[in-house]
Amino acid sequence: MIKGLKKIPQFFNEVAEELKKVNWSTKAELKGAFIVVICMLAFFATYFFLIDLGLSKIIHSLLQG
Repeated sequence: MIKGLKKIPQFFNEVAEELKKVNWSTKAELKGAFIVVICMLAFFATYFFLIDLGLSKIIHSLLQG
């Protein structure tokens, strides 16, 4: 147990070193990715809404006879 506690500072030092190596995205890259995600979300929400609406009408008409 004591050995494990002695390794904690070493772990955090290694984490800090690895975080220095990370290639962080720029603000422009994040903005572009955000816009793509929002557009894709809107597209798929609309697509699935229309598919659901169409299938609902088909099933409703089949059940009505």
